[in-house]
Amino acid sequence: MSQVLVLNCGSSSVKWRRYDGDRALDHGTVERIGEPGGGPADHTEAVRQILDGLDLTGLAAVGHRVVHGGRTFSAPVLVDDAVLAAIKDLVPLAPLHNPANLAGIEVARAALPDVPQVAVFDTAFHHTLPEAAATYAIDRDTAERYDIRRYGFHGTSHAYVSRRTAELLGRPYEQVNTITLHLGNGASACAVANGRSVATSMGMSPLQGLVMGTRSGDVDPTVIFHLRREGGLSVDDIDDLLNHRSGLLGLTGVNDMREVLQRRAAGDRAAALAFDVYCRRITEYVGAYYALLGRVDAITFTAGVGEHAAPVRAAALAGLGRLGIAVDEARNNGEGDRLISPDGAEVSVCVIRTDEEREIARQTRDVVGAA
Repeated sequence: MSQVLVLNCGSSSVKWRRYDGDRALDHGTVERIGEPGGGPADHTEAVRQILDGLDLTGLAAVGHRVVHGGRTFSAPVLVDDAVLAAIKDLVPLAPLHNPANLAGIEVARAALPDVPQVAVFDTAFHHTLPEAAATYAIDRDTAERYDIRRYGFHGTSHAYVSRRTAELLGRPYEQVNTITLHLGNGASACAVANGRSVATSMGMSPLQGLVMGTRSGDVDPTVIFHLRREGGLSVDDIDDLLNHRSGLLGLTGVNDMREVLQRRAAGDRAAALAFDVYCRRITEYVGAYYALLGRVDAITFTAGVGEHAAPVRAAALAGLGRLGIAVDEARNNGEGDRLISPDGAEVSVCVIRTDEEREIARQTRDVVGAA
């Protein structure tokens, strides 16, 4: 098998990367899709521009990131008309992302009718969650009728990073228990037991869990009712508040952790509080997942904040020494994929650069090679 093109369609951008085997050839990003004075009018136009600009001779497959696979898809699949229809049926569960993902698939199928298209689902890695982890304690019939359960997200990142952690430790993937912390503008934690996701912080949507750039993460549901009854906010207003005007942005006015850290260092009290809230939430999840796993071999930080914000890594794991968790200051301030725990630590603490596109390419090769 030769080249694989990966298309990762976000809500307002499309990232693409081309691989020959495991070797990345080239890449690019089309941004500001649909924005006034910005880029292409929509994702269809964006993907057409990408394909028109590439020499696709020798292309063996196209791998597509699809955010939500619901209960339907537990693994990557070759795309046909039935798969496309099933992804469309899942749009209500991911109204901002699945339509963009569908646009990429449809354009690539039309432009490359003889090239296999593979859908790789962000939720698929979490299909191994035990029912006790995936089930919300609400009326069972209502949950079943409206597909209410924990699905989890960032699956391709957690899969890639947990596998790379095992490689970094020089141990078989199937014998390592890892807590992976994907900390970017979106953020999630995952407990991976012997290569299988057994707990994750995001839920039915990417809103649940850790504090994020603009999302609140965990919040008492009563907040929603209170805002509706006492504040007169509409459902759409509350949705916008919790998804787009909360998190770091809501606490400080900025959603970039780099600026939060700068303000905190300058003595800004709001930034200091936001930092403490952000790190405390991570600590809570690490402790909970340690208890669930029973044995933790590694804790791995990844994504923009996880890879680059040394103060976040140090503060999130501070005080966990009795669990065998510690961070070496000099190593923490280093660069690249590495261990940042002291020599001889019971739990390895790692920093690994995530590569979702590489993971999508790997899964695409596996599907096409088996077809």
